[in-house]
Amino acid sequence: MAAILEVKDLTKRYDGFTLDHVSFQVPGGCIMGLIGENGAGKSTTIKAVLDLIHRDAGTVTFWGQELSASSDLKEDIGVVFDGISFYETLTPAQVGRILGAAYRRWDDGLYKQYLERFSIPKEKEIKGLSKGMKAKLSIAAALSHRPKFLIMDEATSGLDPVMRDDMLDVFLEFVQDEEHSILMSSHITTDLEKVADYITFIHQGKLLFCKPKDELRYQYGIVRCGAAAFEQMDKADILAWRKEDYQWDVLVPDKEKARRLYKNVVVDDATIDDILLLYVKGERSK
Repeated sequence: MAAILEVKDLTKRYDGFTLDHVSFQVPGGCIMGLIGENGAGKSTTIKAVLDLIHRDAGTVTFWGQELSASSDLKEDIGVVFDGISFYETLTPAQVGRILGAAYRRWDDGLYKQYLERFSIPKEKEIKGLSKGMKAKLSIAAALSHRPKFLIMDEATSGLDPVMRDDMLDVFLEFVQDEEHSILMSSHITTDLEKVADYITFIHQGKLLFCKPKDELRYQYGIVRCGAAAFEQMDKADILAWRKEDYQWDVLVPDKEKARRLYKNVVVDDATIDDILLLYVKGERSK
């Protein structure tokens, strides 16, 4: 599938932090989850992709074009950040009228459907809405100008579990035609386990990997063993490890291989949370 978004060697330098030559692609018809600890560079990546901050190096293209090359590209991209981007004295109905004048493909009927589906009061000022309601309003607004690509930075963090689950269904509906895609950063990795097709992991400004989610879920594993068993493991089979009080937790890329080779250890399935924690808090071979 052709890439909707292609990021090559994206670099941004700040005092004390560098987003260091990050590269990944988002194919059509997929959801890409962007993960990493706080301060890893997720928001910096998204802002640089959207030309909201200056890039020190690297290229970013949407459908093979740079964002500055065509105003039509901005019509095709929906953006949702953590937090409301509208004046809080406006009502959702007024937001719809303003955006209707801003976007050529604005679909007011679709917007009203989302307001009803998300139980957002049309005539209540935004400042009187809960954080969850504001998040749902931002998502409704982004979807209603009918973008082909949705970029979200912690957009669902203010939603309760039930509403997040409903919103994940909306995201799956959005990409089902295989022409639309989503790039979403989230610290709620269970959401990404439900809907993401790929996971891009950034740690301390560096890309650790960009892999299909199913590879992480079905191939990666956690070996739980004592010190003697850990010392006998082939370090080539190990991605990261961490010593707990009474055992070693060891991340391996092939859990079935580990089960064949190491008979006297426990090998558990690895969640995305497990993988993130072991990479961030554990040790890795240099």
